[in-house]
Amino acid sequence: MRTVYLNGAFVDEAEATVPIMDRGLLFADAVYEGIGVLDGRLVDGARHLDRLDRSLGEVSIPAPMGRDELVGVLHELVARDGLDEGFLYLHVTRGVAERNYVHEGDLVPNVFAFTQPQHGVAADDEPVVRTLRTFPDLRWARRDVKTTNLLGQVLAKQAAAEAGDDEALLVKVPAGSDPGGLDVEVTEGGAVSFFPVVGDRLLVRPLSPEILPGVTRSSVVPVATAEGLVVEERTYTLGEALAADEAFITGASSYVEPVGAIDGTPVGDGGVGPWTRRLRAAYLADVRTRLL
Repeated sequence: MRTVYLNGAFVDEAEATVPIMDRGLLFADAVYEGIGVLDGRLVDGARHLDRLDRSLGEVSIPAPMGRDELVGVLHELVARDGLDEGFLYLHVTRGVAERNYVHEGDLVPNVFAFTQPQHGVAADDEPVVRTLRTFPDLRWARRDVKTTNLLGQVLAKQAAAEAGDDEALLVKVPAGSDPGGLDVEVTEGGAVSFFPVVGDRLLVRPLSPEILPGVTRSSVVPVATAEGLVVEERTYTLGEALAADEAFITGASSYVEPVGAIDGTPVGDGGVGPWTRRLRAAYLADVRTRLL
């Protein structure tokens, strides 16, 4: 039975419940973090908790506990579940009150966390080539805040799965534009950051409220520079992504994964690109020096 941390206690999953008047349930009035677990430790744990603090501040939810206490909770949860590699989910809601858009501001947050086994390929195994399917970016305007308002991502990832693909690639489709046109602007993946590689250039979309500031992204970009790629920070189109020599995605527990095709069109030779392979190895070596 999986262990869940809930409001100060470690309980069996079947016993972990929150009231129906929780504002996270009713309004998605909550923030979360997804943290990779590698070698029994937290991957980029400090950066994830920094982002959690920022998300809490942006929506004015008080931190449920201090940083050291929270780290202790997460370590204990990983240990109780005996997780060596996988994923840790942490969720903080504003709290419980009668359903009303306006809240009093003095609510007590609900906080829970649980682990999941490794979803994809283990860190030290050969990476699997992923395929992407484009979908209009329907998310709310403050995508830089990691809230649980994820319906846009759910619709995109479900459509990708039903098309037989591994992940969604979100694109901006202005009114009146062709949703399948090559001139639409790429934002990011449904639950990952996306990077095309053109020659020795890595195209990196600038941080803004239009994308999530991915923690793995923040670690991979300096690694790419150290490995010799020229980071070109700008927006780019779907046509540019399809014409890239290779592409990859990054995520908390997927690390760096190659992209073989978008909408059925191969990217590069459709396999694991040389830069992708190199960056995956370099990123994992780097992050293992600072596991939390």
